[in-house]
Order: sequence, then C-alpha cells, then structure tokens
Amino acid sequence: MTLRQSRRDFLASCAALVAAGKLTAAEPDVKFPTDPKHRLSVSTYPFRSVIINPAKANGKTGMTLAQFAATIVDKFGIYGIEPWSSHFESLEEAYIKGLHDSFHQANVRVVNIPCDVRVNPCGTSEDQQATQDTWHKWVEAARILGSPSIRVHVPAGKSNDDISCAVETLKAISKYGEEKNIVINLENDSPRSEDPYRVLKVIEAVGSPFLRSLPDFCNSMQVQNDGDYNAKALTALFPHAYNISHVKYLEIVGGKALRVDIYRIFQIANKAGYKGFFSMETEGSLDPYEGSKTLIEASLNNLSAFPRPHIRFRVDSPA
Repeated sequence: MTLRQSRRDFLASCAALVAAGKLTAAEPDVKFPTDPKHRLSVSTYPFRSVIINPAKANGKTGMTLAQFAATIVDKFGIYGIEPWSSHFESLEEAYIKGLHDSFHQANVRVVNIPCDVRVNPCGTSEDQQATQDTWHKWVEAARILGSPSIRVHVPAGKSNDDISCAVETLKAISKYGEEKNIVINLENDSPRSEDPYRVLKVIEAVGSPFLRSLPDFCNSMQVQNDGDYNAKALTALFPHAYNISHVKYLEIVGGKALRVDIYRIFQIANKAGYKGFFSMETEGSLDPYEGSKTLIEASLNNLSAFPRPHIRFRVDSPA
C-alpha cells in the first residue's frame, strides 16, 4: 500500500465516521444564510390555539404541525420554522422522517427545537439517566429534521448560585450533541433558574462550543423591568449565541406589558457579530398571525439596514 493510498483510505474512513455521527467536530458546523428573509423563522409556540397535536386534542380541532408548516411561506414570506416540542405527535423515527419530508415539501427549514419536556435532571440516578435519554431522543429528532439545535431548560439549584447539577447534566448532553453536530441552547427564560447571568455562569463552567445561549429579546424584563438591564443582559448573552434568538417586543407579567426596543436589541446582536437565525415569538393578546407579521416587518427593517444607519421601527400594538 502506497502513502497516497493510505491517506486516501484514512480520509474515506473519516468521512464514513462523520456520516455515521461517530467523529466529533471541535465546533458546530452550520452554514447560515445571509438573506434577511432566510434568517427569520416563525415559532409555533404562539400558535397553541391553531396547531393541535392529535395525541392531545381532547376533541379540539386545528392544524397539525405539518399542515401549519405548509402555510408559512405563503402567510409570512419567510422560510424558517421553530417547532415547539408539544406540537410533535411522536418521537418515533417514522413520524420524524415524515415531518422532515413535509417541511422539505413546504420549503421551510427547522432553525431550533424548544424542548419543554418533563424531566428531573437533579433527581435520583435513574431520573438523571431518564433525563439524558429523553434529551438524546430530541437530539436525534433534530438531526433527522436538519435542525442545528435543541433548547433545554437549565436545572434549578438549591440557590441561584448553585449550578453544580446544571453543569454536570448539561455537560453530558453537550457532549452527546457534539457527537451529532447538534447545539444545545439555554434560554434566558424562567426568572428563577434562568436569569441571564445564571445561564452565562453555566455555559462558561461547561466550556463546550456545543452549549450556547438563546437570547430572548424580552424575557429578562421579568427579572428586572428595566430596559437598560435587559440591554446589558443581552449584550452579555449574544457573544455566546450560535444559531437562534427569539424576537419579542413584549412580555406579559401579572397582566402588565413589559416592552423592549427591538431596534436597540438588533444593534446589540449586530455588534456581537451574531450570524444565526431570529425566530418570531409574539406574546400578549394579539392574534399570533398579526403579531408574527409585525415582528417580521420589524426584523426585516433592521436586518436589511445593517451596516448602514437604519430607521428605528417602533411597535405600538396593544398588549
């Protein structure tokens, strides 16, 4: 065997291992679009009254996840979908592959899967294993669907400073994500366990390029109803973001609308060099279709303006 043959065989073996998911990459490998319309997606979470999971319908009628996906390009003029875990009918391979085919036919791509699932990552050893097994199934679903990532929740500790369990469990799922080239995202979501700086502490402690932040434009207003605090939190989060951010202009807490300046946050994302997707997640009592269209218009106005000076887009819709 010649040296050239040996090298050729080695490269062929590496390619086979990568295809089989057995050779890990040092960094996530996703090619992001640059066209603003192709950087945007619709989150299915706000469409909870529209999309019905037949397995949990209880007599209600509505569209399936696949049927909703088929409407996105025509309704919204964009090409991304962020399907919420509760809208999945199953994690069986046949269903996920069928969903992949439906999304492909609808000309939409999956940008992230937010996983709101019942797990107990800090329980008994059996609970911890069951958590990892559940998360693994969602990683596999993401791989089949071509999603760059899933989003999981940060486990709470005995105190806000206690991140030991979070670090241990998220280090394990990040390692698995690396094997499959699937990023694990952490969102600034629950004010109790996922305030932005606790999320950052966990990400930095794990130290994996496959554990990233998911900056939500408005969620940190729940921690402090202060636009400057929210901006500082997002300035800290965006350098750790990889592929997904949630665009939102208000959060409803106790009947009160907490609003943010979308223009200011897009500036923060641009300054951080963020190249990933933006997913529309309208809140409040607005119709989810009209709310999503409003967010899309605001996003396109901002993304199409960089790096030129751009016009502030203000949302004055009712809560």
